[in-house]
Amino acid sequence: METKLEKSTNTQVKPPKSMSPWAIARRKFLRNKLAMISICFLLFVSVISFLAPYITTQDITKVNISAMSLEPSGEHWLGTDKNGRDVFTRLLYGGRISLLVGMACTIIVITFGTIVGAIAGYFGGAVDNLLMRFTDFVLNFPFMVFVIVLNTILFGIVSGVWVLIMVIGFLSWGGIARIVRSKILAERENEYILAAVSIGCSPSKVIIKHLLPNVLSTIIVQATITFAGMIVAEAGLSYLGFGVPSQVPSWGNMLSFANEPDVLQDKPWMWAPPALIIVFTTLSINFIGEGIKDALNPKSAR
Repeated sequence: METKLEKSTNTQVKPPKSMSPWAIARRKFLRNKLAMISICFLLFVSVISFLAPYITTQDITKVNISAMSLEPSGEHWLGTDKNGRDVFTRLLYGGRISLLVGMACTIIVITFGTIVGAIAGYFGGAVDNLLMRFTDFVLNFPFMVFVIVLNTILFGIVSGVWVLIMVIGFLSWGGIARIVRSKILAERENEYILAAVSIGCSPSKVIIKHLLPNVLSTIIVQATITFAGMIVAEAGLSYLGFGVPSQVPSWGNMLSFANEPDVLQDKPWMWAPPALIIVFTTLSINFIGEGIKDALNPKSAR
């Protein structure tokens, strides 16, 4: 008959189950309160923007002379603009355009930049020199001036919003390409890459299955930074009158009313709501990016 001491000796304590790096990163990210609040805010803004037709019945294009420049009230929560259009309604519909431009530009930038950077970093030599010189050529353009010129030339050929998306997207991928290239250059000398090459894996397979998963964390962080930057770029161009067509509501177009001194000083309800929503949205995206960066950093506190 075994004693209690013998039973406790014979009982094996199972070691704690090890967690994968992605599981550790997910747990660290979910514990980041600022990132979680930012995600909730961004989801809230996105949902109410894309559900705008079901939230408000106000016409965003109809000019109402009898309701011009009205202060916030029960009928118009955020007042009306100089054309009598409801500011709250335009804010919701404007969010659809601004978020669409930001997301679409980010997808173009990340996709094109990742492809160019991965190919240049993996092959090196003449391919690397050719692609990096082309990247330098794109980066040397004065971004704002070139976007304005191309948008003016192409306007009328393609829908104005998609012209802006394509022009901004295809002029902004250079930085991402350089970052991905540097990461690929560091990773391609590792033994697991040399082993994959030695057993006959094709370059495309090595890049897609072995290299890109190991630089994915960097790409994700850069995507969040790019998303915020694209929203600000759209707002800046639309504020200057060279972005989204004036008849299409966007946060940048709504800010253009601040060009007029009387509106800037005496009618803040016309420009303050879009300005605040741009600030809080970009801050939320940046906080999410910081949370992802900390979560994916193995040296950060667990």
